[in-house]
Amino acid sequence: MTAEQIQTETTAQPLAAPRDEDRLRADLYNFLGLMLATPPDEMLLTQMASLTGDDSDLGTAINALAKLAKLTKPAAAEREFNKLFIGLGRGELLPYASYYLTGFLNEKPLAALRQDMAVRGMTRAQNVYEPEDNIASLMEMMGALIAGRFGDAAPLSDQKQFFNKHIGPWAGHFFSDLEAAKNSVLYAAVGAVGRVFMEIEAEGFRMSAEQSA
Repeated sequence: MTAEQIQTETTAQPLAAPRDEDRLRADLYNFLGLMLATPPDEMLLTQMASLTGDDSDLGTAINALAKLAKLTKPAAAEREFNKLFIGLGRGELLPYASYYLTGFLNEKPLAALRQDMAVRGMTRAQNVYEPEDNIASLMEMMGALIAGRFGDAAPLSDQKQFFNKHIGPWAGHFFSDLEAAKNSVLYAAVGAVGRVFMEIEAEGFRMSAEQSA
């Protein structure tokens, strides 16, 4: 994802948008999914350091992320990632929809997600053992639906349904927790980007519903 793409993404628009904007939304979902799936390497940190945003809330969060990326080495990012999400037995955060919505892992939200994944032709990769309702996977799925990685790009109504059912009820809370986590430095900025982006998406879907009413 380029600095130009991120900068363009900072302008909140109704989600009944041109395909170019959908691509940018997908890029930001994919970026969040990548950052939450694995620690960033030197190349990704360099790319993040070159990002620029405007004076919107999302642009401000992106600028803060870029500044921290310039100061972060891959080894430090990996230590931070491990403390947050892996740890000894478990990390500081449990980034799963089931946990955030029920207090337990592998509960009804995961079963509901698996049903919706099957309908859309999504399957978990054979070399992935994480439950599908982890935040990284959900960001990747949403980006894939928007970009059409599982066939045709999902219509706005399908994007809205998936977001409202599997992401909207808890992702903003998770990203706020990531911002405030005691082990978060670089990832506090990732959390800020994610939190603001979730707010923009929720508002965009709400506006689209009003426009179609």
